[in-house]
Amino acid sequence: MLVYPSGIDLSSSTLRFLARHLRQRRHEIGSRWRRLSAGRQALLTLAHLRCGDTYGRLAAAFNVGIATVYRYIREAVEVLAALAPTLEKAVGTAATKAFVILDGTLLPIDRIAADRPFC
Repeated sequence: MLVYPSGIDLSSSTLRFLARHLRQRRHEIGSRWRRLSAGRQALLTLAHLRCGDTYGRLAAAFNVGIATVYRYIREAVEVLAALAPTLEKAVGTAATKAFVILDGTLLPIDRIAADRPFC
């Protein structure tokens, strides 16, 4: 299997932020040993979230199993979700602003209503 280097268009402070919170999480749950350090786990997660790298590619690049990649990404997403504001708080903050930019992705689905596809 060939492994290729990849770049992620994120700042190193983003990596350090996630790594710090992953270290904190590991300390809270009393994790003693992991195959990857918190920094490498953060990099793995950001590569998946930002670049869409598959679990197989990440497993080869980081020299771990696919199940380990799944667990590491799931754990990091849970950490990030715990840091996110609630919907009520986000709407309250948005209400105080002059304007809000919502960013999202349209995903085509196979449902048809009135002869036009849903997104």
